[in-house]
Amino acid sequence: QVHLVESGGGLVQAGGSLRLSCAASGSIFGGYAMGWYRQAPGKQRELVAVFTSSGGTNYADSVKGRFTISRDNAKNTVYLQMNSLKSEDTAVYYCNLKRALTYREYWGQGTQVTVSS
Repeated sequence: QVHLVESGGGLVQAGGSLRLSCAASGSIFGGYAMGWYRQAPGKQRELVAVFTSSGGTNYADSVKGRFTISRDNAKNTVYLQMNSLKSEDTAVYYCNLKRALTYREYWGQGTQVTVSS
């Protein structure tokens, strides 16, 4: 079992910045992808930024150049630095870990990000 805990969400004005953190604990072994998804009201959950199981990164086109994903392997923690925030970035942000071999997924509880215009 894997446990993911997000933190760092909040209310920010448009143009501002936030940094999200996701700490993983439990049975973290083997190859896996880990990163961030978000879900806005009335919309489907979408990928924001992830580290792939091979170590690369994928970003949604809408956040390229504004968001940066990083990690601290020693702490099993992934971060999402969000700059130049827009009102359309408002959503609940979820941390995700997906095992490379079994594709089993784990989700955090989510953290609310609200950008006021």
